[in-house]
Amino acid sequence: MAAPAARPPRDLRLDFFRGLSLFLIFVDHIPGNVLSYFTLRSVAFSDAAEAFIFISGFTAALVYGAVLRQRGFLLSAAQTYRRVWQLYVAHVFLFVIFTAEVSYTLNAADNPMYAEEMGVGDFLTQPHIAIIEALLLRFQPTFLDILPLYIVMLAGFPLAMALIQRHPLWALVPSALVYVAVQRWGWTLHLYPDEHPWFFNPLAWQFLFVIGAVCGNLQALGRRVLPEWRWMPWLAAAIVAFCAIVSITWLIHWLYDPFPPLLAQELWRSAIDKTNLSPVRLVDFLALSVLVVSVLPRDSSLLAGPLARPIVLCGQNSLYIFCLGILLAVLGHFVLAEVTDRLSVQLLVNAAGILLMISAAFIIAWYKKASRPPPSAAAAGPAE
Repeated sequence: MAAPAARPPRDLRLDFFRGLSLFLIFVDHIPGNVLSYFTLRSVAFSDAAEAFIFISGFTAALVYGAVLRQRGFLLSAAQTYRRVWQLYVAHVFLFVIFTAEVSYTLNAADNPMYAEEMGVGDFLTQPHIAIIEALLLRFQPTFLDILPLYIVMLAGFPLAMALIQRHPLWALVPSALVYVAVQRWGWTLHLYPDEHPWFFNPLAWQFLFVIGAVCGNLQALGRRVLPEWRWMPWLAAAIVAFCAIVSITWLIHWLYDPFPPLLAQELWRSAIDKTNLSPVRLVDFLALSVLVVSVLPRDSSLLAGPLARPIVLCGQNSLYIFCLGILLAVLGHFVLAEVTDRLSVQLLVNAAGILLMISAAFIIAWYKKASRPPPSAAAAGPAE
């Protein structure tokens, strides 16, 4: 019997940039955080949310696409929905802890504004209705909108992956048509209590998720993700540079009003439309992805080095670290609002949050490694 094909080495770029996006999400979620002026959203039209969703689609194709090719659609779909259930449980758990955290701070600080700012006012006044809507993913307090998007994306993934296996265009074309319809007619899903749109419209963001899945499937099959066009990295670099220059002028204008913002009237509304993933944001992120892949090879020693290891470990345990980062961001916001927002305290809050996220990732990685059976026991199999 022929030996099974060796599994290709893990692409640490996915873990690295997913871990980095978790840090950026933590920093950006602290209102008034000085470090948010140095995150991706200050130098680009896109931000860490695009990276998180794209990488999620990419890794889903690597993991569940392999099961689909080797074991069939049913098992692949079953494993996908097992992950959907894990995400759903994590979201409910995060919702409960988040609400308790906000409620405690609201009472301790005697500041009712926190209820509206954090989006839990309706839960505190009508908990019997809000809890049902939360379980249906229709009640999404502040910061709790990414996991519902991911759950919906992954719920539709088995069908998307089956279409990708036939041909990438079978999935890309319908996905693109829905995305165009959203941009043209504003299709969206609505939330409780005011029927306002999802902050991350799944009908728009599914396009980026599918693009990531197509790229992941190509890599899993050993094909090139990017065409061998020498001009592509240069075009991507030009787009990234253009978006960076425009974004920086907007940031400076926001800090210093007399400074003129470039192309504000032409691009401001379209560039900042995060809800429907505006084409400007999408193009900017895809160009940034092309540039990163072009300059950072898969076998880069940087990714396996000690400096990258904490970020990689956070990316490899992204669900746990994401939930922790959300709770820490809320706690950091309350510390800065109720104690002091001096620069030194802001830097301390950021450093403490990131250090706690890294520490949790190391503990989780250690536990996973320690829980694995020894090679001899695994080879021997279960006792009679």
